[in-house]
Amino acid sequence: MRPLRWRVAAVAAAGLALALEALPWALRWLRARRRRPRREVLFFPSQVTCTEALLQAPGAGAAPAQPPAGCLCRLPHGESSLSRLLRALLAARASLELCLFAFSNPQLGRAVQLLHQRGVHVRVVTDCDYMALNGSQIGLLRKAGIQVRHDQDLGYMHHKFAIVDKKVLITGSLNWTTQAIQNNRENVLIMEDEEYVRLFLEEFERIWEEFNPTKYRFFPQKKRGH
Repeated sequence: MRPLRWRVAAVAAAGLALALEALPWALRWLRARRRRPRREVLFFPSQVTCTEALLQAPGAGAAPAQPPAGCLCRLPHGESSLSRLLRALLAARASLELCLFAFSNPQLGRAVQLLHQRGVHVRVVTDCDYMALNGSQIGLLRKAGIQVRHDQDLGYMHHKFAIVDKKVLITGSLNWTTQAIQNNRENVLIMEDEEYVRLFLEEFERIWEEFNPTKYRFFPQKKRGH
């Protein structure tokens, strides 16, 4: 029996040695397989491209770059800063928080409405002075049934950020207007970072509660004694 035990022990030792030798390789393979957090920077002005393939696709940001059947648009079809921003938004599956000073770009407005139609919970915070300007998308969003809140302060609600599924932060200098997208020197950062997302989400919730319509004052309060 002793020779058999020795052989079993020798095989076990050899297997352990092979496993230990393969361990560093396995760890490197696992690290390579681990998905890296998203980090993307967009610069504007954006090249003008057709976005119909994105805005008509039933899925999210994996829409093909080719134009949909019957598209009569003569714009070039391909990637641009705007199309990449649209893809980041359309990747939402559960929630989208928008905190925007100005929102008039029709493609971005259509994307937000499309998410709402898919069942994504959308909330929008905006500035009261810019929500009613010609071309503003805010009225269309409200008409579609999307929750919108605005300020009543003298200062501007000047934030420009979005949070996708409480995991991805989209922020930068860009106002969501066609003027800014096509003509201005702007930047947008798209990132997955738990800590930064948490901080921006806390800010959104604070403003959302502060702009609760039940707290609006439509008439100035009379001073006592007058």
